Formats: sequence, C-alpha cells, structure tokens
Amino acid sequence: MNPPIRYGRKIEGISAVLVPYTSDGVIDWPAFEAHVGRTAAAGLTPAVNMDTGYVQLLHDADRSRVLDIAAGVDGFVAGAYVSDREGDPFDLDAYRKAVSSVAERGGTPVVFPSYGLNGLTEEAWVQALSDIGAVVDRFIGFELGAMFVPYGRIVSLDAYRALLDVASCIGAKHSSLDRVAEWERLALRDEVRPEFRVYTGNDVAIDMVMYGSDYLLGLSTFAPDLFARRDAMWASGDPEFYALNDLLQYLGQFAFRPPVPAYRHDAAMFLELRGWASSDATPPGVPRRPQTDRDVLVDIAERLGAL
Repeated sequence: MNPPIRYGRKIEGISAVLVPYTSDGVIDWPAFEAHVGRTAAAGLTPAVNMDTGYVQLLHDADRSRVLDIAAGVDGFVAGAYVSDREGDPFDLDAYRKAVSSVAERGGTPVVFPSYGLNGLTEEAWVQALSDIGAVVDRFIGFELGAMFVPYGRIVSLDAYRALLDVASCIGAKHSSLDRVAEWERLALRDEVRPEFRVYTGNDVAIDMVMYGSDYLLGLSTFAPDLFARRDAMWASGDPEFYALNDLLQYLGQFAFRPPVPAYRHDAAMFLELRGWASSDATPPGVPRRPQTDRDVLVDIAERLGAL
C-alpha cells in the first residue's frame, strides 16, 4: 500500500545541473556557472558531476573545475565518481579520494555507482558504503537503475535497511523509476530512521514528493525556477501545485522516454530555448533526440510560461 499523502510538507529539492556545451563541442563554462548560480538562487541545491552533468564523460580536470565552480554557492552536492570497467574490483581508495575531494570544497558527496561497487554482494555493498563514509561526516547513497547506466543497480529492501544503519549516510537517491519500490523505502525509513532522506530520482513520477520523498532530479535542471515555485505551492497548500506539477510531469514523461539517457539532449535544447545555453550540443557518446523534439519542447515551455 502506498504511504499517505503528506500535505503542507516542506520539500528539499536538489537539482542535477546540466553542463552546457558550445556548438564547437567544448564546455560552455560561463553558461554552466550561470546555471549553478540560477539553481541556487531559485532555492534548490545544485548537484554537479552527476549523470545529468555527463560525469562519466568529463576529464578529471573538468570534474575538478566543476567542483570549484559549485563551491562558489552556499551548499551543493556532487557525485563522487570512480571510473572503471566491467570486471574491475571495487576501489575503496579511489572512492575515499573522490568523496574527500567534494567534502574539502564544502559539498556533500553522492556516492556514484561503478562496476566495482555494484559488482559486490549486497552485504559487501553496504560495508563498502560504510567504509567510504568513514572519511567524511556525511554523504548521500545512490541507487541508479540500469536504464540510466549499464552498471546501475537497485538493491533489495534488506540491503536498503542495512544502509539506514550507516550513520554518515544522511539519505539516498533512488532512481528505479518504480513507485512501489520507492514507497517501500519511504515506509521503511519512517519506521527505522525518520530523519533519513529518500531523494526520488523518478523523473516520470515527480509527484513522489507528495508521499514524503524529497528529490534529486535531472528534470529540474530544465526549470529550477518552476520546480521551486511548485515546491512552495505544496508547502503553502496552494491548489495551483497540481496544474504546475502536471505540466512539469508532461515534460518529464516526454524527455525521459527511451532511450532514457537522451533526456540530456532534450535538456540542452530546453536550456537553449530559454536563453540559458548557446546551443543544444552534447558531448560524444550521448544519445541525441530528433530535432522534432524541439517543437514539443517549445509547446511545453510556452504552456509553462518559460519563454
């Protein structure tokens, strides 16, 4: 059974920031910095070096520069990413270095999945997160479905229960795109550790916030201003929440259709339409949408009053 709706709750919103590229195929650093600032100014916490920000495709120097830019705002989270290949062992030292790099800049690390980490047994997976978390005072866990990355993994509810006992883990992003799995996590959280944050990563069911989830979404990078407005409406009991949420969900259903990773191209197009990016360019290796998506995105943006 789904949890009860929690009216009037203050929602914690974290937005995974897209990294814009120029038409020449290089990172548009001024546009990225502006979008990080725009996200924070809207009242959402910027999340960088996440899948939305192409973390797997960035060079080490670029990931570091991303962190330095994010450190310029008051509060951010960032993916603690370790690059490996299928069959590689779990690299604890690399993860400890990655989370420390985020924490040293004042951010909260999100332990990004990898082949090595998600190749562990569930018991070893929990122990690995505990070992990673021992070098920082707080971190966010991350369940990422295989529809996003080939090394994605959603753990069992028993493993999730064990994660709740890791003191330095203050919450976990859940990206299964499965309402029931997330409802089960909410019920378990309420029973075992009520202060623990379940951050929905379900971009095709953003109303999960009505049931007690907070969020760490890629969809919100399209319109951090409108997500912040929606969240304020929920907290104040404004019935206009539902109409705005429906339009934002329409955007999510469209942009996150298969192949799901191509949502980042839709995001680039949307930011370009809003004047927040100079092009809809994406780095090599990112699936592209047909240009006909642009007409639909224009229609949605006009309905949202975003143009």
